[in-house]
Amino acid sequence: MNTLRSTNTSSSSTAGRGPGSGLAANTSAYGPLGGAPWLRHAKRAADIAMAGSFFVFFGWAYALIWLGVRYTSGGPAIYMQPRYGKDGRVFKFYKFRSMVADADAVLARHLRQNPAARREWAIYQKLEHDPRITRFGAFLRKYSIDEFPQFWNVLKGDMSMVGPRPCMFAQKELYGDYWSHYCAVRPGITGLWQISGRNEISYRRRAAMDAEYVAHLSLWRDLAILLKTFGVVTGARGSR
Repeated sequence: MNTLRSTNTSSSSTAGRGPGSGLAANTSAYGPLGGAPWLRHAKRAADIAMAGSFFVFFGWAYALIWLGVRYTSGGPAIYMQPRYGKDGRVFKFYKFRSMVADADAVLARHLRQNPAARREWAIYQKLEHDPRITRFGAFLRKYSIDEFPQFWNVLKGDMSMVGPRPCMFAQKELYGDYWSHYCAVRPGITGLWQISGRNEISYRRRAAMDAEYVAHLSLWRDLAILLKTFGVVTGARGSR
């Protein structure tokens, strides 16, 4: 399998032009990979404040969505999956369940029977027409509401508000030389990928964006990404 290389010259020309334009990490980092100690502590404090505020002000919405998932599709409302986190450690990643109970088997069967879907999955690790997603789940995913349980991941210290998206086991090798960048920070609820096209861009490009973000950590950049995320999510751009 082809992997990314940090010497990707086609993407380096766009690095550093704004919170959504970075594509590679082959430029000099502003500090230690993962940020200086003061930056890491400040980022963690901001994470706790924002995630805690979510449950204080929107805990009622969390409860209603939990009931909605149980009512429309039965079974557990929260989906848990092991993902890679900071330093390559594995943690339990939470989402509101938006798929059928036997999602893995449904996906495997669909990919076996549809060559076009196999190619789409190989490039994006997503499907535009995903047979696993329930009707209510499609609504949750369109507006990223299924991500709400990840605020608990943030409070626990598994994740950050901004960072690379949590990596599944099968996606690790797609990072190639950028794996050390991914492991240097906590994965995030949002990041460069979400504000730069989300599922409309390939996973290879997404990995390069993650590496560029990690190489140039900044609290101001995190704030810019968070603000832009609101516009992307409310407009449901690039969602699947």
